[in-house]
Amino acid sequence: MENKKPQSIILTAPADESVQSLDEVRYPLLSHIDSPSDLRQLPQDRLPEVCSEIRDFLINALSKNPGHFASSMGSVELTVALHYVFNTPYDRIVWDVGHQAYGHKLLTGRAKRFHTNRRLGGLSGFPNPNESEYDTFAAGHASNSISAALGMSVAAALNHDEPRRHVVAVIGDASISGGLAFEGLNNAANSANNLLIILNDNDMSIDRNVGSLNSYLAHLTTSKSYNNLRYRTYRFMKKAHLFNDKNRGRVLRFNNSLKSLISREQNIFEGLNIRYFGPFDGHDLPRIIRILNDIKEMSGPRILHLRTVKGRGYRPAELDPAHWHAPGLFNPDNGELIKAAPGDKPAKYQDVFGETLVELAKENENIVGITAAMPSGTSMSKMLEAMPDRTFDVGISEGHAVTFAGGLAKDGKRPVVAIYSSFLQRAYDHIIHDVALHSLPVVFAIDRAGIVGEDGATHHGAFDLSYLSHIPGMTIASPRNEIYLRHLMKTALSEGTTGPWAIRYPRGNGKIVHWQQPMNALPIGKGEQLTEGKDVALLTIGPIASEASKAAEKARAEGIGVAHYDMIFLKPIDEDILTRIGESGMPIVTVEDAARRGGLGTAVIEWLSDHDYSNRVSRIGIPDQFVPQGTVDQLHHLAGMDSDAIYNAIKTIVK
Repeated sequence: MENKKPQSIILTAPADESVQSLDEVRYPLLSHIDSPSDLRQLPQDRLPEVCSEIRDFLINALSKNPGHFASSMGSVELTVALHYVFNTPYDRIVWDVGHQAYGHKLLTGRAKRFHTNRRLGGLSGFPNPNESEYDTFAAGHASNSISAALGMSVAAALNHDEPRRHVVAVIGDASISGGLAFEGLNNAANSANNLLIILNDNDMSIDRNVGSLNSYLAHLTTSKSYNNLRYRTYRFMKKAHLFNDKNRGRVLRFNNSLKSLISREQNIFEGLNIRYFGPFDGHDLPRIIRILNDIKEMSGPRILHLRTVKGRGYRPAELDPAHWHAPGLFNPDNGELIKAAPGDKPAKYQDVFGETLVELAKENENIVGITAAMPSGTSMSKMLEAMPDRTFDVGISEGHAVTFAGGLAKDGKRPVVAIYSSFLQRAYDHIIHDVALHSLPVVFAIDRAGIVGEDGATHHGAFDLSYLSHIPGMTIASPRNEIYLRHLMKTALSEGTTGPWAIRYPRGNGKIVHWQQPMNALPIGKGEQLTEGKDVALLTIGPIASEASKAAEKARAEGIGVAHYDMIFLKPIDEDILTRIGESGMPIVTVEDAARRGGLGTAVIEWLSDHDYSNRVSRIGIPDQFVPQGTVDQLHHLAGMDSDAIYNAIKTIVK
């Protein structure tokens, strides 16, 4: 038997290997840093110049090729200090999310390719182990760095790595509020490890941080004289061989008790018996380097708390860090954002959702809105502004958001939970156990469904149709345009509608300028026939219907009769449509901007099989691979989901 080469799990595009040399006059130091070992050859007093060059490079590069701006600007000193003190890549740095890691990419041999950042075949916008040995772990979803880094630290001990392998987790103040981060902290406090956690505290996520932990971090203070005394005491005890792993716990508990007595407050981290240092100025590079050198050889888990400024070094970003999280194109000289020419243009799907939700909430006082640290990203901000007492941002806590919604629904409220598709994955058990099992009327507004573009594999909303379709009692729908998004929201929130609902829609703008039309409740589980034909049935769900329509028009011009159906609902699926098609014997092409496995195509094949129909079916959707970064159009073409691919599928199946 011939052994077939296994398919790559990543959908590959032609690599963009183009390079752009750095101007040696403008970047006299950065242009000669191809790896952290080059950085470590510099005298420490030259490092502030490196920081200035990194910031200038990022301002210039990101003004032309947009990406995550403010976070990376705020972490420059931290990044330089880490690579200067630690022997990377032997020592591990695990970044959380990765919004702050552009400087890290510049110092690890990718400055000359940074113009390809977030582009098809170019650099990923996030740390990616497939891209560089310096990227130790995938970083696209928040709160995983402590757990991953703890695993590496324990592995280093089990492997008896010599010399000692240092492991550092870098986590933001928003990410550390996530439940997984607390699970990692708890485990770190109760297992043998030498993990160093750096809390990059800029008092921001994308929107302003929320929750009591953020308030705690914002007001946490530690005496400078106390820390200096503690450092001197530690050095003395270590030199005198009075401090070792055996007595570390007793010394730490005494230390914590003394500190609590002096400050009259208990530090949450030291309460977990994790040695705490800080907070310190995260832009004081010499001090960060000194502290890292002081604590790097300590045994046991430690946390270094650094206060940073998001957007540091670029005044417009410092003044408005939320907007400058990912600002798009801008003029680097004055910070003026470059926007499209004014005029009538379609709204973003998220804005249609946000404004429609406010309309519906005005009619029904039981409607409440929930999001997980993304009020502006989902346009839940519109309801937050109009009805702040009925709108809840729970922070980076998707699982809690879902269960919280379940509790609200249990006592008569109609919660609408707006979360990106790829982030809702984190709450899968909560959807099943805390909403669906109770048949609670929670509406999941699933933003960024399907291919999202430049954010790449960690952010594509590929799997929601698949992972939700197996849940009993779940209604799943997707509108083909903005008007139908309004209709579906009206339907889901109508009196008498029961059980959980999922309404998925894509990132970006729709196609209809005048979308603010009256809403109508739709018949649940019913699709619509858009065109008639007797040669092939074209079944679509969601806005990808527009690509399918182009393909159908092209096929009809060649004499192929295409019956195009917008199914609207995946669950319950329209059995009347499927019965007509099944009885006709027509071949079927299904199209969905979602994983091909487990979505519309799978549901159609299963239904036909269950009802003894034998129509041929060709499924178009995201293949069984992770999709990289690029524009939506590029990725639809790469994945075989654009109008040309649909046309070819129609032509092939009717032969």
